[in-house]
Amino acid sequence: MAIILNQEEYDILIGAILGDAHLRKLKQDVRVEIVHSIKQRRYLFWKYQKLKRWCRAEPHLVKFKDARSDKEYLQWRFQTLSNKIFTDLWRMFYKNGTKIVPKNIVEILKSPLSLAVWFMDDGGRRNDSYGLFLNTLSFSKLEQKRLSECLKKNFKINSRIHWITDGYRLYIPSSEAKRFCTIIHPYIINELQYKLPYNPVTTSFARLNRARDRNF
Repeated sequence: MAIILNQEEYDILIGAILGDAHLRKLKQDVRVEIVHSIKQRRYLFWKYQKLKRWCRAEPHLVKFKDARSDKEYLQWRFQTLSNKIFTDLWRMFYKNGTKIVPKNIVEILKSPLSLAVWFMDDGGRRNDSYGLFLNTLSFSKLEQKRLSECLKKNFKINSRIHWITDGYRLYIPSSEAKRFCTIIHPYIINELQYKLPYNPVTTSFARLNRARDRNF
């Protein structure tokens, strides 16, 4: 059993925790739970391949019931074994059972890989401009300010906190899109390249239209 996270594993987990990953506290330690929709299967299996030495079982399908619509859906899921390593992350990112943005996030979110995983989990792009967004609605405005300051200090990315229908989210304006995409592009899996408004390899921008934002 592995006892220390390697750098790639750590970077992926930081991005995933800021995104969709859930850290579950058990009696003694904590495990990581990763769940994605059917259409995100390849992305989930990419995560599993990177973290599988911490897992006992392969990803599997589970039923999920949406309380709002009362409909059942299938999702892909895998989880790690419980370990003190994950307990340390839980202490960093959870308070009273709720996920938070640590006050020292600027010392934690430093890797382009972490930023890319966070974006693959929770990011998207506007179709009427080259702007991007990170769906950070579960975090407070103060926590989002911490994230915005972190993007500025560690990645030289200017962002704004925008109010949408049901909360705040981080917005990366068109003027920052080229730099942001150049930083994360090497780590974005092929199936999620569509979320980027700029491709630094072809040096081309996506076509704009007035359709809804491109997200999952």
